[in-house]
Amino acid sequence: MFRRHTLCRAIAAGNLRWLLERGLRRALPGYCAFCYARLSGDLPWCDDCDAELPRNGVACRRCAEPMATLGGGDVCGRCLRRPPAFDAAWVPLRYEEPLVRLVQRFKFSADPRAGTLLVELLIHALGDTAPCGERLIGVPGSWARTRERGFDPVAWLGDALAERWQLPRLAALRQRDSSSQRGLDRAARRRNVKDAFGIEGPLPESVLLLDDVMTTGATLDALALACRRAGARHIGVVALARTPPDRI
Repeated sequence: MFRRHTLCRAIAAGNLRWLLERGLRRALPGYCAFCYARLSGDLPWCDDCDAELPRNGVACRRCAEPMATLGGGDVCGRCLRRPPAFDAAWVPLRYEEPLVRLVQRFKFSADPRAGTLLVELLIHALGDTAPCGERLIGVPGSWARTRERGFDPVAWLGDALAERWQLPRLAALRQRDSSSQRGLDRAARRRNVKDAFGIEGPLPESVLLLDDVMTTGATLDALALACRRAGARHIGVVALARTPPDRI
């Protein structure tokens, strides 16, 4: 109960808390969220840690999967063979340390400060304006895992980002509770989430889908298919981090 109340208060504070923390950092330098070095700028992490963040710089523009080189084009072979139901992906970081620990603190320990830092990392990478879309639609959490954690992590992030981006948020429906994707290969992940989502239409022509971490893209692909059935024609996806292919 305390954990849910803590997160609700964090959501309600939203933009106001971010503005207050930014003002305090300017007046009284704080400490880096990663290495605890003293700060002097507006960001909650230092320049050294910023330089070491695992950026997803060379990636497929369609699915954001990390690529060794763009010599063969900016779309990966997998997307050429089987294009996803979404049109483009913005995933600025790779799911490696220190992001792994940060995401786990947020999702499994319900740490609102970790959640706020995830939002800051995404805004810092993508800017104060959403990359596309007339509505922001988050991947709805599993019923069982949401009950276990006491909150829906993607819904929490969606509330914060919708406020920062001034983008109306729309809730998708989970039509059945799929099992965890952890440990499944690409084909099994697609089967696991097939027809798992629905959404009440009609949708605007352009929407932006949200997840916290993008592994194979199967979950976002299933949600994108539901959005196309509801009338969306241009679909982008955004997530904080992409799992490197050698870790899937």
